[in-house]
Amino acid sequence: MEVDASYRRSVEFWAATVSAATGDWSQPTPCSDWDVRQLVNHVVGEDLWTKPLVERQTIADVGDSLDGDLLGDDPHATASAAARDAQAAVADQLPRGGKVNLSYGDEDIAEYIRQLISDHLIHGWDLAAATGQNRTLDPDLVAYVAAWYRDQEEAYRSSGAVAARPDSARGGDPQSDLLIAFGRDPDWRA
Repeated sequence: MEVDASYRRSVEFWAATVSAATGDWSQPTPCSDWDVRQLVNHVVGEDLWTKPLVERQTIADVGDSLDGDLLGDDPHATASAAARDAQAAVADQLPRGGKVNLSYGDEDIAEYIRQLISDHLIHGWDLAAATGQNRTLDPDLVAYVAAWYRDQEEAYRSSGAVAARPDSARGGDPQSDLLIAFGRDPDWRA
């Protein structure tokens, strides 16, 4: 699967999961630091950052304009619009190649998009688990992210971007193994 198709599918999965999210958005998620609203806000922030970054703006150019609560009074509509805008920007800019400016320096645009694919997929699962939705991930996306993440896991873990692998988690299938690698317990319940 190509990076552009993987990105599109991961964002579509995320957007559909947000669209179906109901109930109390202060409920916990598998990301112990975030409740449902904070988790959605995080990914909406990623989506809002995508357009300026792939259009070659720097972090300094964007400044603090995307800090804080980005969801407003209609988080479903905000998340949908952010996902749509991010997809359009990636579809336009990814074929051109080049670099994006990230917190750790310049990065190849395709590598940045791979990071976003994993964020949408894993946080989509987090949201599905927290809101009682179907937790089954697209097996092609699971395989794509797992192949990319094998070489990234240690860097992510040592930087604190992902939690330790849970000792009590049971793996044995590709989805569970990927979730465990990202510090999730596949059997997590609120």
